[in-house]
Amino acid sequence: MHWDRLFADLEDQFASQREAEHAALESEAERLRVSQLSLHERLMTLAARRGEVTVTFTDGLTTTVAVDACGADWVGLRVRDGGAAYLISPVTAIAEIGMPDYLARQATARPPRPSGVAARTTFGYVLRDLARRRIPVAVVTTSGRVLTGTLDRAGVDHVDLAEHDAGAARRATTVTRTSVVAFATIARVRVVEGAHPA
Repeated sequence: MHWDRLFADLEDQFASQREAEHAALESEAERLRVSQLSLHERLMTLAARRGEVTVTFTDGLTTTVAVDACGADWVGLRVRDGGAAYLISPVTAIAEIGMPDYLARQATARPPRPSGVAARTTFGYVLRDLARRRIPVAVVTTSGRVLTGTLDRAGVDHVDLAEHDAGAARRATTVTRTSVVAFATIARVRVVEGAHPA
């Protein structure tokens, strides 16, 4: 009887040790997986959850937004500050994201597989679409400059902005100048929801 109890105790100890080792391996595997996540992948996960976060851009602006969409190299953010605006930002222009702890843990989940179209939609493509639709925008640069007007053309790495007052339609008489803005200097493009083509 004494030996049976000893063997049962040893078996319990071995089982506990195996479970602890298995848990440690799983924990280490999870840490390794998370260490390989990019900011873009975390934004994709937040977009799938429509999580409300506080974003700080490279120009210093901090605002509360819902992550609404994610493309190949950009993110779409719905502003929550009471204004009906939408921000389109290159992922590289996001300096910091603040969120509740539970959402930060959820944002480390495996990102959803992007649809073929979303995975190929680049920042340049989105800007070309805004130019085609003649939607008035405000382009904010990483230095903090705000340029208002209508996008005329978008190249591979730059966009032409016909500058005019935010409330004015894009007409030859209202355009004060055309600025060629490099994508690398754009912190975000603000589109007012319901804005009508210029």
